[in-house]
Amino acid sequence: MSDLHVRGAATADFDGIWAILEPTIRAGETFALPRDGTRDAMLDQWFAPGHDVFVAEDEEGGILVANAAFTTHAATRGRGVDRAMALHAMDTAAAAGFLAMQFNFVIATNTRAVALWKSLGFAKIGRVPGAFRHRVHGLVDALIMHRFLLAPTRAGHPA
Repeated sequence: MSDLHVRGAATADFDGIWAILEPTIRAGETFALPRDGTRDAMLDQWFAPGHDVFVAEDEEGGILVANAAFTTHAATRGRGVDRAMALHAMDTAAAAGFLAMQFNFVIATNTRAVALWKSLGFAKIGRVPGAFRHRVHGLVDALIMHRFLLAPTRAGHPA
């Protein structure tokens, strides 16, 4: 996506981030967050100390995605925004010295997310049965997905 700019999020982005987060949280299909959480409580959690939050914005400055986890504005799905943010996260983590990335709570019924992570080289290394109360499917599994950011050596560890 050539018109995409990824940058660190700021408090001025709260409205744009909440416009993306709220429908995702309320849907109760991907994040283990209280569906009735308030805007302030959810943004406090999203921006908690130790969380690095980035936004991707288009050429007009509209925020398309916010991450600590990934959620994309519904109008931008299919435009490669999730992939761009994932690649940015992987590059940022590698530059910060992380040897691997692991997602501890990928909802198994979120087939778009599972397919994205697989396409980027992540493997399912674990499954937590019935870990998420999906509003439509009831209790569903959460996947643990992992990927080395550097090529592993013969012993299976990064060089």
